[in-house]
Amino acid sequence: MTDIADVKTFEQWRDAARKLLALETAPRDVYFSSDSSQPSLFDDIPAKAVTSASIATYTVPPQFLQLACQVACHRRGDRWHLLYRILWRITHGESHVLKMVTDDDVHLLYEMQKSVSRDVHKMKAFVRFRKMEDPSGREVFIAWHRPDHRIMRLAAPFFARRFKAMDWTILTPDESVSWDQRELVYGPGATAADAPSGDALEELWKTYYASIFNPARVKVAMMKREMPVRYWSTMPETELIEGLLQQAPSRVENMIAKHEGFAETAANFMPSNKDAGPLDMESLRQAAACCQACDLHLHATQTVFGVGPTSARIVIVGEQPGDREDIEGKPFVGPAGELLNQLLDQSGIGRGEVYITNAVKHFKYVDRGKQRLHKKPNSREIFACRPWLESELHLIKPEVLICLGATAAQAIFGRDFRITLGRGKFLATEWCPRTVATWHPAAILRAQDSRRRAEMKQQCVEDFHAAVN
Repeated sequence: MTDIADVKTFEQWRDAARKLLALETAPRDVYFSSDSSQPSLFDDIPAKAVTSASIATYTVPPQFLQLACQVACHRRGDRWHLLYRILWRITHGESHVLKMVTDDDVHLLYEMQKSVSRDVHKMKAFVRFRKMEDPSGREVFIAWHRPDHRIMRLAAPFFARRFKAMDWTILTPDESVSWDQRELVYGPGATAADAPSGDALEELWKTYYASIFNPARVKVAMMKREMPVRYWSTMPETELIEGLLQQAPSRVENMIAKHEGFAETAANFMPSNKDAGPLDMESLRQAAACCQACDLHLHATQTVFGVGPTSARIVIVGEQPGDREDIEGKPFVGPAGELLNQLLDQSGIGRGEVYITNAVKHFKYVDRGKQRLHKKPNSREIFACRPWLESELHLIKPEVLICLGATAAQAIFGRDFRITLGRGKFLATEWCPRTVATWHPAAILRAQDSRRRAEMKQQCVEDFHAAVN
């Protein structure tokens, strides 16, 4: 026979779980319900039947109680049973079960905890208060928010600390909370209609938001992941986003013209062809050796320009030179270059047949004593170096353009490109009718799992093979 335990909050679940353990009730014999009309397992149990001594028989790790407190806020209907099932295992011979991250129950527990934690983080980031006056003329601030989970009691203490000198209320569909500068008071849920629609502070906030919006760092897909569209209705600054995105290209050009964040680009170091005749690769290479468009030249040994025949059908673009490349002055001669050679051979492509270069021509690194560790170039450095790559592609006019890794792919396809989603897909770009992105050999070498490393190698070979067929 299955017994029913009526549970709505973490505290109720904790009390019920203690009694269930004292009665040695296995998970399969109990059903957790949030319907108070159902008869409860404990309705007919005398209080003396469950003693404090019997409850104290088991020791539960504090880590589990912390996890349970968070997972209790999840909307999954089976959360109470999952928690009790894991608690039963902890107290019945599997005390270290929380360390078994591949276990189905434990994996689900951590996934639910992460979901709740992300939701709390978003609430802290996306709540926007609007100023109002109560009947007595006192200033109060009210916000409306629709969280994914029942997280009010997890998030409210943060707002009490952050806005301790304000009287405020946060409304959500499940629960509301008010702070009077002394204590938090929880109440019933509300609707969006119960919150004010605007106030005088919003125009000031939107003016500030527009002033800090950096058009050179726009990544729409990432922005929508971090600031989901469903929250936009309560955030006044989101009214500006569409217009700011439309203005971004012209604002970037204006920033460059005024040297705001962009000192110079490689265009300032291009060879003049007034007297030297048509531009060729050798004159580009010589000019690039003197490039000082960004600060990377201050620490790198030398400029590492592209190599290969200018008549090549295929151009391969990587991110930047590495330690060996910086010393030898040629691209892809280190460990990543050795792997690239192997992958090209397996694809039936001779390295001497392709032109190989990088999006950034100087080695960016962090000095660690005897080691120089690769550091990813930023958007400023990629932008400054871009004219060299554009000139190389303009001279060669490749039939196939292969981008190795995310940095090279974003330099060609745009900053919203994701290598995990777009790898292996051939697209037309302004530089080449058949442009594709695949894994960078360095990324393959960094893969810690041997199966994953083998899979990435195979995918890279397949992409190279498709490029020449």
